[in-house]
Amino acid sequence: MKIQWKKLIICLAIPLAVGGISAFLTQNSMETFQTIQKPPLSPPGWLFPVVWTLLYILMGIASYLVLTSQKPNRTALTVYGVQLAFNFIWPILFFNLEQYLFAFIWLVLLWLLILATIIQFDSISKPAKYLMLPYLLWVTFAGYLNFAIYLLN
Repeated sequence: MKIQWKKLIICLAIPLAVGGISAFLTQNSMETFQTIQKPPLSPPGWLFPVVWTLLYILMGIASYLVLTSQKPNRTALTVYGVQLAFNFIWPILFFNLEQYLFAFIWLVLLWLLILATIIQFDSISKPAKYLMLPYLLWVTFAGYLNFAIYLLN
């Protein structure tokens, strides 16, 4: 299979841009994160941008595999796009607006959209499905953190 570089770069750029713009809009988020009560297992603040960058790269590769597969599916890519939009909004709800309970509910919806994306990707590209699993696991962990922060604050 020949790599279609232009499509790959676009597929990588989309989630990285979503994450970058969201990070820009929540620039002071780590200061906020340092001042709130956090539950056990809370990772250090520096880990979040590292993990998210890796996850956005994996998402981009997964979307590329679906887009360039023998059976690309517009529904799968639409669900992927919707979950990416939910991903974009969550840090604004959590960090900028400090709406911890609403952010948790939003995160549950995001989790369901990620699961729907994985299910859609599964019928098109198994590797794409597997590339999305770390994202689902991280958002599960983020749900624990978000809900515990709501309870503690």
